[in-house]
Parts: sequence; structure tokens; C-alpha cells
Amino acid sequence: VQLVESGGGSVQAGGSLRLSCAVSGSIFSINVMGWYRQAPGNQRELVADITSSGSTYYVDSVKGRFTISRDSAKNTVYLQMNTLKPEDTAVYLCHAKTVWHDYWGQGTQVTVSS
Repeated sequence: VQLVESGGGSVQAGGSLRLSCAVSGSIFSINVMGWYRQAPGNQRELVADITSSGSTYYVDSVKGRFTISRDSAKNTVYLQMNTLKPEDTAVYLCHAKTVWHDYWGQGTQVTVSS
């Protein structure tokens, strides 16, 4: 499984960004797709994930602002981020979980200025 993120960048507080994660390889083996983030000096944090059946999870700090979705035809998972806050600044990483292994993308930087 290979994961390639795109869509990061710099935005002012209150703005929006949409992250994309293009998935290739043994897609049939993936149980859960998710987005994590890691800010300098902080532990990696699960932001949102979506299961193969469509169930979603969001960390409390992004509920109501972020939406995770997937386009099966395009083998892509998205993270729509609205009403961004400076504390959302981090490297965002796409993650795929199979029964046997966890896969990670290279990460994309999101910077939110006040």
C-alpha cells in the first residue's frame, strides 16, 4: 500500500484547506484510513478516521470543523478542514491500517496563522 498526500499549505485562522491522500497497492486489504497530525514537540495524534464500512471518528478538538471522506472510484481519502485555528498547525499524515501492517504517507505541512 502506498499513500501520497497533497493539499497542505499556509492559511489564516478561519480559513479552509482540503487534504487528499491517494492510495495505491493492495487497497482491498485496508480496514481503516485515517489522518494523523504531529506538531513540533507533540506526540502524533489521530485526527479522524473512516472504516471500510464508512464509520467515522473525530478527535474532540476538530469535531464540527473537519470532515473525513473517501472516493472509492478515485482511491482517495480527503480531510476537509474548515474554521482552521493556529493550534491546527502540524504535519498531517495519511494512515492506512490492514490486518498485517500500518502504512504511512510522507506527510504534508499545514500552517495556520493568527
